[in-house]
Amino acid sequence: MTSKRFFFIIFSIAVSAGSLVLILQVVPLGDVIQSMRRADAGYLLLALICVALALLTRGIRWWDLLNRRLSLLDATHMVNVMFLGNQLPLRMGEVARGVLATRRGVPLVTSGTSILVERLIDVLVLVLLIAATVNVIPSAASDLTDSAPLLGLLALIGFLMLLSFAHAPGFAFRLLDWLLKAAPVLERLPLRTMLSHILDGVRPLTNLRTLAMTAIWTSLAWGCAFATFYFAHLALGIRVDYTISVPLGIALSALSIAFPVSIAALGPFEVAILVSGRVAGMSDVEALALGFLLHGITVCSYIVWGTIGLLALGASPGTAFSAGGSKGSDSS
Repeated sequence: MTSKRFFFIIFSIAVSAGSLVLILQVVPLGDVIQSMRRADAGYLLLALICVALALLTRGIRWWDLLNRRLSLLDATHMVNVMFLGNQLPLRMGEVARGVLATRRGVPLVTSGTSILVERLIDVLVLVLLIAATVNVIPSAASDLTDSAPLLGLLALIGFLMLLSFAHAPGFAFRLLDWLLKAAPVLERLPLRTMLSHILDGVRPLTNLRTLAMTAIWTSLAWGCAFATFYFAHLALGIRVDYTISVPLGIALSALSIAFPVSIAALGPFEVAILVSGRVAGMSDVEALALGFLLHGITVCSYIVWGTIGLLALGASPGTAFSAGGSKGSDSS
């Protein structure tokens, strides 16, 4: 392990520990544990089922984005392994998915571009979700509610422009050439290669069938996330305005996970739910109990399904997640 990775892991541990210490100074841990002990087992089971369905729908979406170059079962197992790997400090899940795909004959560039497209789609959904949620928060500042729809519209227009560039890449490269002439310093960056990879990844979405199926599976995946959050509320007997608490909790928790500077997002995730809970009118004890419960449900599910994925694919954690695992992909 390089010193850079070692210090990144130490920093991730510090972020998680610091976040937990901060929130547990505000809310007594004993009260949180007592609240979680009263959770309804039936609703917890429904939440666990929804997490499994979310993983399945994401697996199907990736399978379709790869033009079905993998079997559906393999694609789903690899997505599950990815979520397991993303709980590690270095967020090796995406790398592991690409490495495992090469073992099934999918070039690393192909899997990498499809993963990039997934991230672009999810970022678009997240921006639209934040824009929609801000408008239903009564305490939101007027400037924020006025600018939120514009942010969502710009994100949608940007994605549609990316689709048009993928359909007619010549125009995209001419535009890039013009930009490089205007700012020659950018020539130092591999912008042409980056643009080529992005457009290659987005190109399958220029097919109406693929675009429609991707939209359907994306909607189902995020719908399962909404259901997971909703059932977690019911499990704890939390009664608030779910149209605020659920989408705001999903949006903030997704942002907390997006930055790989913690251990399995432990700490930042709970802070995100605490903030969303306060906005929705929960007590701090309810919000923190909800945060720990949701986090436990998702992480335990990722561990179980990710481990099953590793076993089904015949891969060891060392092969999938170690830095040396990527070396085996070079020959593909």
